[in-house]
Amino acid sequence: MKRVLSLLLAFVLFANLAHAQQDPKAGKILDQMSQKYRSMKAFKATFAQTLENPSSKVKETMEGDILVSGPKYRLAVSGQEIISDGKLMWTYLKEVNEVTITESDAEAEAMAPSKIFDMYKKGYKYAYAGTEKQGADTFDVIELAPEDRSNPIFKVRLFINQKDKSLKSWQMFRNNGSRYTYTIKNFQANPALASDAFSFNKAKYKGVQVVDLR
Repeated sequence: MKRVLSLLLAFVLFANLAHAQQDPKAGKILDQMSQKYRSMKAFKATFAQTLENPSSKVKETMEGDILVSGPKYRLAVSGQEIISDGKLMWTYLKEVNEVTITESDAEAEAMAPSKIFDMYKKGYKYAYAGTEKQGADTFDVIELAPEDRSNPIFKVRLFINQKDKSLKSWQMFRNNGSRYTYTIKNFQANPALASDAFSFNKAKYKGVQVVDLR
């Protein structure tokens, strides 16, 4: 019964957001946050990713690194590297020393780490959800809901620092009851970039097996 009630509540929250007018207060904060990151040529950060699913009693946390420049990104987490230059994607699995090459998929790229700062601009309704105090900082909480109801993610919650408009963390709520929380830790703006920062350099992975699915 509790699960049914929670699903009904999730649907009501989604419906309210999806049919609401765009919240101008939320829009202003999102624009300020987006502009902050778009003004950087690149940035890199370490982050923590937590997966929670109360019904399955699952709670897992892992840490990773992210490097972003425009639409390009390089993500390393839990023995896996995902590299995208905006056209091709390389997925490397350390355990089996194998890399798979595919063309970038529009649906997958829409949820890419490089898109989190701009995702609200297309296909989402947004609303201001109040503030939250974390330590000495106060964060504006913004909630996004996809206009496409078939989207497996029914809500995204962003925590934006009131002081400098930086994105501290975000949560993604999926229809299957899972919630992913991403928390930014060490952050560096405009780092120096290697020439192969956003491509897979086979020479650096001795004996790697390449699976080309382009």
